[in-house]
Amino acid sequence: MRYRVLGGTGIQVSVHCLGTMMFGAVGNPDHDDCVRIVHAALDRGINVVDTADMYSAGESEVIVGKALRGRRDDVVLATKVHFPMGEGPNRGGNSRRWIVREVEESLRRLGTDWIDLYQVHRPDHTTDVEETLGALTDLVRAGKIRAFGCSTFPAEEIVQASHVAERRALGRFRTEQPPYSMLARGIEASVLPVCQRLDMGVLVWSPLASGFLSGRYRSGRPVDLGAGRPALTPARFDPALPANAAKYAAVDQLVALADEIGCTLPELAVAFTVAHPAVTSAIIGPRTMEQLDGLLAGAALTLDDAVLNRIDEIVVPGTNLYQPDGVWAPPALTDASLRRRPLSERAAA
Repeated sequence: MRYRVLGGTGIQVSVHCLGTMMFGAVGNPDHDDCVRIVHAALDRGINVVDTADMYSAGESEVIVGKALRGRRDDVVLATKVHFPMGEGPNRGGNSRRWIVREVEESLRRLGTDWIDLYQVHRPDHTTDVEETLGALTDLVRAGKIRAFGCSTFPAEEIVQASHVAERRALGRFRTEQPPYSMLARGIEASVLPVCQRLDMGVLVWSPLASGFLSGRYRSGRPVDLGAGRPALTPARFDPALPANAAKYAAVDQLVALADEIGCTLPELAVAFTVAHPAVTSAIIGPRTMEQLDGLLAGAALTLDDAVLNRIDEIVVPGTNLYQPDGVWAPPALTDASLRRRPLSERAAA
C-alpha cells in the first residue's frame, strides 16, 4: 500500500482509506466481524479509518473504537459532525454549540483522547462559517483534534471558508471529502482544482457509485428493487426509467473495458479515482470481509493514459451521469423565493 501526504498537514495516509458507514445496524450489525475487517485492512497497509457520528446513530464509532484498541497510535482516525443526532433543534448542524458538544461524544464512543481529522459533514447555511472555523480552531488548540476538514462542500463554499480563515487568523479546512466515481465526475470541474490550489487533501467517497459500479447491475438483467442498495434508492437503479439509460450504457462499456485489461469493474472504478492528481485517498466501504478482499485485490492496478482516455470517451470529464446521494444543495436552488422577484417587479415594463 502506498502513502500520500494529506494536503499540507504532513500526515501520511494510505491511498485506500477504510470507510465504516456499513458498520452497525445499517449494514453489518456483527461487531466482532466488523472488528476483523478493520484489523485485516490495517494488516494490509491501510492506516486511515473514516467514520461519522451519524453512521448507525453512533454505533459505527463504537465499533471503530473497539477495533483500534491497542493500535490507536498507528492509525489516522477521521470522523465527522453535522447531521442530527437525536431529537431537538440544536442537536445537529455546524454551530459552535453543537460541534463542541458532539466532539466529546465522538471521543467517548471512539474510546480515544484525540481525533486526527474532524470533518464537517455538510455545509450549514444557518451558521456563519467563521463560527464553525472558530470552534474547530479552538478544538485543535485544546488537543482534541489534530486537523479539520469539510465534506461534500461546493467549490465556492471551500473558497469562502479559506478567505474567512485567512481574514480572521483561524485554522482552515485542510481536507475535502467529496463523492467521485467514473459515473460522477462533476467535482473535476471546480472542486478538485480548488483543492489543489489550496493544498488540501482529498478523500473521495463512493468510488463504486453507491454500488452501481459493483458489476451486479447491467443492461438487460432484472434488478430486485426491494433488496440491497436498490431498496434504498430504487429510482437510481430502475432500468425502466429513461434517466438511468445513460448509466446502464456506460456501465456496459466500462465492464467491457475492465474485461479487456484483465480486472474487475470495482477494481477499475477505485483505480480510476486515485489516478487523479488531486485525490489523496479513496474511501472503500466494505460490509463483509469478502468485499474488502475484492476491493484490495486491485490495489496495485495502474491505469495508463490509453485506458483513462477510453474512460473519458465513455463519461465526459467534469460531468455526472447521476446525482450522488446526500450532495448538499444551496438555498438558492431549494428555496424558490430566492430565485423569484416579487410578482409586481418581474416585468421589464
